[in-house]
Parts: sequence; C-alpha cells; structure tokens
Amino acid sequence: MDKKNALRAGALAAGTTLMMLLMSSPALALTRDDGDDPGPGLSVVQTLGLYVLIPLALFAIIAGLVMALDKSKIRTIKPSADARTEAKAKA
Repeated sequence: MDKKNALRAGALAAGTTLMMLLMSSPALALTRDDGDDPGPGLSVVQTLGLYVLIPLALFAIIAGLVMALDKSKIRTIKPSADARTEAKAKA
C-alpha cells in the first residue's frame, strides 16, 4: 500500500509541475504593459548590499539590543546529577 501512495504522490507532483510549466509563458515577459516604466538596474554590489548586507546588519543590531537590554538575572550553571552523586559518595 505504501508504494501505491508514493506513486500517487509522485504522479500528482509531476502533473502539477508540468501544468505550471505549461501555463506560465516566459515569452509574455518581453511584452511591456501600459504605463510600464522600469528604472535603471542594480549593480552586483548594490544588489548584495540591499539583499544580504542590510538584513544581516539589522539582525546584528536587533540581537545586540536584545542582549544589551536583557534585564534577567545572571544564570548560574546547576551542578549535574553526576556531581551530586559523587558528592554523596564521598560523604
């Protein structure tokens, strides 16, 4: 029964992918829409800065603020169960 379900899922995935490929028409991407006025393209450096460096910088700033403004008490490491049994054995 497992093979039958796997075959059905594979056929569904393949059929869906094929239909999406057939329905999308990349040739229509060359046709300009009314009022379409694209701006100048971005260089590689601008693209990397916009989509990689700025998000990383924002993440670092937010993480730094969270750590700096953390008001919780200093966490102490609790002794493990092994250390407790060793202490009882010595006593």
